Amino acid sequence: MSELKINPNRRFLRPEKLPHFFCSGCGCGQVLNYFCQALDATGMQPEEMVTIGGVGCTARIPIYLKSDTFHGVHGRTLAWATGVKLHKPEIPVVIFAGDGDLVSIGGNHFIHACRRNLDVTVIVVNNLNFAMTGGQVAPTTPEGSHTMTTPYGSAEPRFDICRLAMAAGATHVERWTTSHAAQCVAAMGRALKHKGFSLIEIVSQCPTHFGRYALGSGDPQRLIQWIRDYTYTEAEESKLTEQEKEEKLKCAKFIEISKPVYQGTNEMN
Repeated sequence: MSELKINPNRRFLRPEKLPHFFCSGCGCGQVLNYFCQALDATGMQPEEMVTIGGVGCTARIPIYLKSDTFHGVHGRTLAWATGVKLHKPEIPVVIFAGDGDLVSIGGNHFIHACRRNLDVTVIVVNNLNFAMTGGQVAPTTPEGSHTMTTPYGSAEPRFDICRLAMAAGATHVERWTTSHAAQCVAAMGRALKHKGFSLIEIVSQCPTHFGRYALGSGDPQRLIQWIRDYTYTEAEESKLTEQEKEEKLKCAKFIEISKPVYQGTNEMN
């Protein structure tokens, strides 16, 4: 039986790049799967878009897609995306970034791309640490968490990426976890069709580093359960105190509105 009969969405992938390099239990493979399902649901083809990855585990996702791809230095994905959109505004551009890539060294680009309402889709896989480089503390690491560089617990408050995006001007913002398969696929589909800056944050497990340092275990199932406890949906919101809601991350579609998009001229469309 052919691989396409087993999973027809493999038609979106480069077979010569498989198997993927992600660690066992990592959520990046799930995100790649969800994106292929979103392509199938929307009828869009990767050959007709540009995908961009910087540096990090998540940045490897575009390598497996049959698309024109940029893969370069850390934190500059949105700078490249801006150049592509100004040259070919009709081409869909999808950025795959980790939390460190997007809101640490890439934070300034992120804020201004949101402010401009650049017409791109950003899929950020938030595994709460710098995973590829060994598990260092990141801007999204929960306060008090142990990482390779915070053995006594992180003293820094974390970024809420979705709140940051909305405050900066993004017009479509959602957050889900790798456990929310149907919601992730639907969110990506909405993002691909949205005209303006779309951010889809997916909170993901990193058993190799975050799990071992923060939980003392590299068991993916245990980490997935921890993420479920660290997040909540609108249906669960009424059961939480205000303090609990501040300490956790809410999963929802936060905003989806229409505004003029950035075209690099005095005209907005």
